[in-house]
Amino acid sequence: MTIAHHPSEETLVDYVAGALDEGNSLVIATHISRCTECQETVRDLRIIAGAVLETCATEAISNGSRAASLARLDAADPGTDRLPYGSPVNSLLSAPREPLALYDHGAWRHIGPGVQRCDIEVAEDGGTRVFLLKASAGTRLPEHRHTGTEWTCVLTGAFTHEHGYFGPGDFDEADASVDHHPIVESDGECTCLVALNGQIELSGWFGRLIQPFVRF
Repeated sequence: MTIAHHPSEETLVDYVAGALDEGNSLVIATHISRCTECQETVRDLRIIAGAVLETCATEAISNGSRAASLARLDAADPGTDRLPYGSPVNSLLSAPREPLALYDHGAWRHIGPGVQRCDIEVAEDGGTRVFLLKASAGTRLPEHRHTGTEWTCVLTGAFTHEHGYFGPGDFDEADASVDHHPIVESDGECTCLVALNGQIELSGWFGRLIQPFVRF
């Protein structure tokens, strides 16, 4: 299946420039590791950035700083091998070219009917919380909006909402202007990597009723 939803070019520029916080950068890197189109865009952006740097005066850096910077780039580079669709989540957490494999994670815990969450440990430099969200087939997540941003990369399965169908590898972005109601496809569970900044606000009278008991 072709990946249909991608980060904007502006977001990819920020990713290449190192302007994203670690949590959002991890979601983008996870999408790129599955998307040949975005791999090519990132490769082109890095070539452009390198050409710009060559025209600028640079300050000498220590060998240690240079080695540390290169090691970080190598670790974050998704390469050109796209990960297979539908790979088991436990395998993804240790796959050689999987960005998630570089991070520690907690245990799965239930946060609602048919929904589980597994926290990913990232630096809290931007206040972004990162977690895996797994929902059973046919689960209808509550309609909600956000006080900040929510970036999502689908790992396995699929869901739909007001803005389309999102399958493995697809990237979904929501902010305070978006009110959506995700529904997991009926043919299998769906697992996503989510970077959440701000809070989730449930919509409708029922959402407002259960809001005090919901913690993302």
